[in-house]
Amino acid sequence: MSEFSKEQLNYIKGQKKHQRIVNISRILILFSFLFLWEFSANVGWIDSFIFSSPSKIALCFWEMVIDRSIFLHVGVTLYETIISFILVILISVLAAVCLWFSKKLSEILDPYIVVLNSLPKSALAPLLIVWLGANQTTIIVAGMSVAIFGSILNLYTSFITVDPGKIKLIYTLQGNRLQALTKVVLPHSLPAIISNMKVNIGLCLVGVIIGEFLAARNGLGYLIIYSSQVFKMDWLLMSIVLLCFMAMLLYALINLLEKYCLKHY
Repeated sequence: MSEFSKEQLNYIKGQKKHQRIVNISRILILFSFLFLWEFSANVGWIDSFIFSSPSKIALCFWEMVIDRSIFLHVGVTLYETIISFILVILISVLAAVCLWFSKKLSEILDPYIVVLNSLPKSALAPLLIVWLGANQTTIIVAGMSVAIFGSILNLYTSFITVDPGKIKLIYTLQGNRLQALTKVVLPHSLPAIISNMKVNIGLCLVGVIIGEFLAARNGLGYLIIYSSQVFKMDWLLMSIVLLCFMAMLLYALINLLEKYCLKHY
């Protein structure tokens, strides 16, 4: 006897068909866009010097792969993004825990965190250069500044929305506040922490690129600024495409981490 009824099998089949249609549609849209872009550049509908074309971008990428210069730029940006992302997660979780432990502290700091989160972070980049110099530390701090305050606010909100009945149960069983944090608050907030990670990885990448615009001699942000100044549009668009792939890769890794955590915790 089959484990599933006929209706369940039809539903599963329908879901698989729906997913296939979605995946095929995505691929068709991408290839249609690339074809139209290449065709328009070749027939002169658009200026290939300004807008480049997929074939020119691919050729430019291959040339930089051969001379290995692209690996330096991608590696620098990836390293700076990962370091700033890790620091944002560690600091924001620690700060949210401190705010959760002390309601008075959270009431005092709340308006300052809100204001700092609302501040345009690109305005801080020139100031960071003056304070820290035009170096990699400045770029990492710029990457952190974009994400950290919003992350603290979101995590603290998640911490204080934990079911109070569960926390009360810990205290009823003679538990202390630290045990309430480790046994209830943090496990309950795990989905929120991972959700924050998904947002923060993109924000850190944005912040790093802003920093590289102003204070770098390597990296994809530097390559974008340099290529725009010398009108090498192939380099510029190739850098943007690589940033898209990097963002997709990092987001996919966070998704894998989410599946692992939800499965084991």
